[in-house]
Amino acid sequence: MNHSITVEELLEAKEGEEYQFKEVKRRFDSKEAARCCCALSNCGGGMLVFGITDKRPRRVVGSNAFEQPERTRSDLIEKLKVMVDFHLYEYEGKRVLVFEVAGRPLGLPVQVDGVAWWYNGDSLIPMPEDIRRKIYAETGIDFSATVCDAATINDLDENAIETFCKNRAAKSGNKRILSLSAEQLLRDCEAIVDEGITYAALILLGKRSALGKYLPQSEIIFEYRSSNASGPASQREEFRVGFFACYDRLWELINLRNDKQHYQEGFIVYDIPTFNERFVREAILTAASHRNYQMGGSIFVRQYQDRLVVESPGGFPNGISLDNILDRQSPRNRRIAEILSLSGLVERSGQGINLIYELSIMEAKQLPDFTGTDDDFVNITLNGLIIDKRMLNVINKIGNEQLEQFSTGDFLVINALYYGNSVPENLRPCLKHLTDVGIVEHVARNKYVLARNLYEAVGKSGVHTRMVGLDRDTNKELIVKHIRENGDKGTPLKELLQVLPGKSRSQIQVLLRELRMAGRIYCKGKTSNARWYVTENSME
Repeated sequence: MNHSITVEELLEAKEGEEYQFKEVKRRFDSKEAARCCCALSNCGGGMLVFGITDKRPRRVVGSNAFEQPERTRSDLIEKLKVMVDFHLYEYEGKRVLVFEVAGRPLGLPVQVDGVAWWYNGDSLIPMPEDIRRKIYAETGIDFSATVCDAATINDLDENAIETFCKNRAAKSGNKRILSLSAEQLLRDCEAIVDEGITYAALILLGKRSALGKYLPQSEIIFEYRSSNASGPASQREEFRVGFFACYDRLWELINLRNDKQHYQEGFIVYDIPTFNERFVREAILTAASHRNYQMGGSIFVRQYQDRLVVESPGGFPNGISLDNILDRQSPRNRRIAEILSLSGLVERSGQGINLIYELSIMEAKQLPDFTGTDDDFVNITLNGLIIDKRMLNVINKIGNEQLEQFSTGDFLVINALYYGNSVPENLRPCLKHLTDVGIVEHVARNKYVLARNLYEAVGKSGVHTRMVGLDRDTNKELIVKHIRENGDKGTPLKELLQVLPGKSRSQIQVLLRELRMAGRIYCKGKTSNARWYVTENSME
């Protein structure tokens, strides 16, 4: 992302699958914008441009559409589940807004409200079925979409189907869905196809007897363990039923022993559960969506007093590793993922792990731990204990409205800076945005700290002063020391750049100006002949 393009280049670009121009001067329907961006992503990514005419010769006419582009960007990311950036230009006094949309993930069409949009030339249409099938084929055969030849619709649980029906109607806002027959409902989401009942239908909606006959490994086992000791669990329940029939029961079991942790801000006491319902559900959904159903073994959900461990067979899907798990999507069971998305259970399709990271940081808990993950199993540990209650003050100070617009990378940067850790290279692009919105301060060339008001929120304003001021004062003292040691011959600026190699020429000049105003140094000569000397007051 952050593609560099000029208005002049946009004026010459060809409208089509990569560029779409909208000549709107005031408002533009947000749903239509989402459909346009969806199609751009499905066609490989591109730009939606407001304020430039679509007919040649193109002209800049300006547009006031989407006056808060950062919020619109956040909404688009939420709907599309792909990265969206925006660029604002002022060209001859006229505003041009560009939304840049990343290409779809491998093997998965991008959808808006259940429709994968596509550009046929300049026309916006639902994606043709042959193109959709080619996309699904990119990552190999989807086992969940294959047909179980011996299964019939009588192998599906009526209560599970009813739950799915209600969830889908609520998600879509379309009450007509409630009047559909079970077969039509399942055909519409391709759980049933002309050839028969898919494994996705069995996994999500199957009766116990059907799963025992056709897919016995489709099982979720819950255990509560009061200690780390080996031996029988204190409580154990086995679910060899369709996922829609056991999903809520799993949360009920976990919530039975869900302690509250108390956090006080001022006179108000807040209760934070050890196990956040949203990230527990996301962890279970992720396991059900991505496990390898062709392998033996069950999904295990093991609850301890302070943590939850979810283990699923199959390792990470192809192309996914711990290094890219937050940035790349590669669903192993696409049909299952699509049905869960249609039902509203998956809040941000393909980004369940991202949400778990964000919620962990918002509740000042340890980040998810994947220790024990290998080629055969994925283990994710959700730690429930608050590790620093003052971090909650920082989160509250930032505020929910601003947090809703943050990416997972933004959350990770804030977390790293709060705990005094270095920001990984792949997250450094987030620093500019966080600096622009006042969450982070840039105090040196490669040094960033949280803003002063966030340190004040946790009673650490002195720490902020030390982190910012000590670094600056130390640099000044190094400059004075070097100039003093050069004595009467003076010191050129190029030598001071060697003294502080992490500083730019302009940053060194700012420090020199401050020292001169303080009466500690003075300059003789100009440009390249300029030399710096210490004053008598600084000779000691």
